Amino acid sequence: MTLYQYPPQTALKRVIPKTRIYDGASVSTALRDRFVREVDQITWAHKLAPETLNLPATSAVPEIQVFRVTLKGDALHDDVLRAIDRAIPFPIVFELLAAEHIQTAAAYKRQSEAERGKWVLSDHLRGDWVSQNSPRQPLPVAVNLGALYDGMLSALMPITPVPGEDVETRLERLAAIRAKEREIAQLQAKLKRESQFNIKVTLHGQLAEAQAAFDHMKDPNKAGGGKP
Repeated sequence: MTLYQYPPQTALKRVIPKTRIYDGASVSTALRDRFVREVDQITWAHKLAPETLNLPATSAVPEIQVFRVTLKGDALHDDVLRAIDRAIPFPIVFELLAAEHIQTAAAYKRQSEAERGKWVLSDHLRGDWVSQNSPRQPLPVAVNLGALYDGMLSALMPITPVPGEDVETRLERLAAIRAKEREIAQLQAKLKRESQFNIKVTLHGQLAEAQAAFDHMKDPNKAGGGKP
């Protein structure tokens, strides 16, 4: 569950004009058309900041914004989320509303070391679609806004945390896992088509190795485990 109960003092409920996103992110005509097709309204729902949460800011995370995006249909392309993230110079957690359902989404967002004022984005992470009436959980316990942001992002990652692993490293591991999933699917497809016995034996071996690597990446904590 990644649906949070935000403290009432953080609420804003301000509608963000789409034109602000278009201008701030230099949105192309094709992407504007996607906004028109997919987005009904963008609302700045909550501001998580030192003055609203009584948590100190960090240099990387001075504030966290919560945006609610009401959809016209039942899907929203990641390009729309990227455009909003590019237009707003703070980390954002999204709540996507479609009919009676809601989904949390966010990208890991950090300031560029190479270009002042620019932000670097990961791919967007998404939680499950749940009923808008689902119970909400408290925000992760944190000592500052940076730790809060890490906790909120971690809750969206479908992999087991490793002690001492920061969010950026975990995202790199997630990308490697997804690449390995694609490799496994390709090997399975080849194996299904192959008729020569010796090639099938080779493919079985490659598939077993890929699966073992995948299992290890999914849960490195199990390394060296198993029965003696």
